[in-house]
Amino acid sequence: MKLRLLTTYICLLSLITCGQTSKEKKENMSTPMHKYTNQLINETSPYLLQHAHNPVNWYPWGEEALEKAKKENKPIIISIGYAACHWCHVMEHESFENEDVASLMNDDFICIKIDREERPDIDQIYMNAVQLISGRGGWPLNCITLPDGRPIYGGTYFPPENWMNLLTKVSTFIKESPEKAEEQASELTYGINNTEFITLNKEKADFSTLDLDRIFTHFEKQLDPINGGNKGAPKFPMPVGYEFLLHYQHIMEESSALNAVMLTLNKMANGGIYDQIGGGFSRYSTDTYWKAPHFEKMLYDNAQLVSLYSSAYKVNKDPLFKTIIKETLEFIKRELTSEEGGFYSSLDADSEGQEGKFYVWNYDEINELINNETELICDYYNIEKSGNWENGQNILLKSESNSSFIKKHQLNETKWLEKIKNVKSVLLQEREKRIRPALDDKILTSWNALMLKGYVDAYRSLDEIEYLNIALKNADFIIKHLKTNNYKLYRNFKNGKATINGFADDYAFTIQAFISLYQATFEEKWLNEANNLMSYALDHFYDKENGMFYYTSDIDPSLIARKMEVSDNVIPSSNSEMAKNLFLIGRYTYNNKYIEMAKKMLNNVKENTIKGGSYYANWGVLLAWFSDETYDVSIVGEKCNEIRKEFDKHFLPNIFLSGGKNEGKSPLLKDKLISNETTIYVCQDKACKLPVNDVNKALNQIKGQ
Repeated sequence: MKLRLLTTYICLLSLITCGQTSKEKKENMSTPMHKYTNQLINETSPYLLQHAHNPVNWYPWGEEALEKAKKENKPIIISIGYAACHWCHVMEHESFENEDVASLMNDDFICIKIDREERPDIDQIYMNAVQLISGRGGWPLNCITLPDGRPIYGGTYFPPENWMNLLTKVSTFIKESPEKAEEQASELTYGINNTEFITLNKEKADFSTLDLDRIFTHFEKQLDPINGGNKGAPKFPMPVGYEFLLHYQHIMEESSALNAVMLTLNKMANGGIYDQIGGGFSRYSTDTYWKAPHFEKMLYDNAQLVSLYSSAYKVNKDPLFKTIIKETLEFIKRELTSEEGGFYSSLDADSEGQEGKFYVWNYDEINELINNETELICDYYNIEKSGNWENGQNILLKSESNSSFIKKHQLNETKWLEKIKNVKSVLLQEREKRIRPALDDKILTSWNALMLKGYVDAYRSLDEIEYLNIALKNADFIIKHLKTNNYKLYRNFKNGKATINGFADDYAFTIQAFISLYQATFEEKWLNEANNLMSYALDHFYDKENGMFYYTSDIDPSLIARKMEVSDNVIPSSNSEMAKNLFLIGRYTYNNKYIEMAKKMLNNVKENTIKGGSYYANWGVLLAWFSDETYDVSIVGEKCNEIRKEFDKHFLPNIFLSGGKNEGKSPLLKDKLISNETTIYVCQDKACKLPVNDVNKALNQIKGQ
């Protein structure tokens, strides 16, 4: 769709998206404490509260601000960001704390501030608008709309002069050319409503392993064969993409797919994107080498990466992957876990006004702390006297494996690994004395569910009971604080209350997490919870015409568009996850209707899945289930959990475990209990082979031996 943009009135401005490198630094604009207080003061979001004392008269999203815009016939500035966003902070300090800028904003506009993590539904709409206008997006996201919320112009980061220039020209345009402004808003709104709009595919659903090969052919072209990840920079972890590649290599025995996964995971684990001292991953790398991260640490990245490393560890038992899992979960426990068992959202990229200051070191600091083996430690972590990063600072990273380093320096492996453990402890203790990055301590349902599953996957991979206990505590937290008796979910929790109605991803990932808990414990409670949440989601999010899920519930106030989230990104889409959930619940409950619904959803996006690479990778996992043989393996008897642990030592993406000490109410276990025995049943399409008592015999049945 071509948009006739405001070329007569607005010159092209240089836009810098959140996360791009730049030499501009935040200004120290100290103002008297609380000279200003705006309507954000009563919000709970840390990001909104950061702006509560701006001279800009910010409103939160809601009827008060929207009605005020209509009543006063003023355009709206919708400014969207999140607490850990570096360039959001820059624009706040440069523009939103500037009284002259604020005066212009307050006089001519109604100003609304939004935390994109609390309101992804609103962010999705106005991000679509900015992408239609400029071809790209990012945060901070700043969109100017007519009084009814329909956008006419927008962008990402603007320096103060450009921002004021833009506001003046847009305001003049609306006043002097209302017909053209109306036309612009109508065209953009039309475009927003048709972005990722899915129509029903009426062709017969047909999936095969040839489709998997086609997916990999497209996927492989995106991959960096030298540094791992996708080609180019910046490099974002895309965990679901590598989960698909692990599925693909398991089915097709494609070594190049497995090599791509292992290369990427090793490069990330050794790079600066991974916190070599404290564990956990930053959001992305600004270069092609995974060296210099954008230092914010997000819960959702670390959750999914724990799951991915847990899957990969089952494949190759690499001790590095085990270390990454354990250190990342220790970071989550230490820094992102509430007393009640909820998980916080993120840590800021900045501290003391500088990005990454908390995490980097100069040579003299290292030498003072580890003076007896400085040279060796500096070689191990690539620390240079002049610094390997900005301003003489060093990002700690490794350029070779432990085994290679030990061999090169002729070290005793046991003593060296113990030495590194002690060094990490010393540096971590010293780092704790620094001023910490700000914590975004809101608790989001979908991200908590991803982290819950991360703990479950780590438990099943490493057999650490603590991980299961933490997952169960978080599940109880979700049930107690974020779910109602009728299975409605809330989006957020802060200061003892939940306030925002849940979105499709909250349901999709919570259902996924509860299914994973069933698979790890064989407690039917969790499968029942997942099934009930799915029933609620079908009642309030499902579009019967095309078989997909809207992102917002039918009980939510209407926005200018009701969107569907289809393509996967750094987090899988709610629709791809819902489709997988329908497939799994259908298998576990003998509900063929659910399986057919999942097939219908996949068929709607089949061509996109084949060509989309990592951006349709979660759909690719579902296609793998539909195109190759899958098995229901039931374990019944007193030792069901011991046998489950034996299965969990293997990477088995096409096997769905169920079990119990007795038959319970599960149709998969009906009539399968044999007195005084624990038996394993390998089944396909509800037909089971003869029961066996040994895991290897069951695996041989699956292999056809």
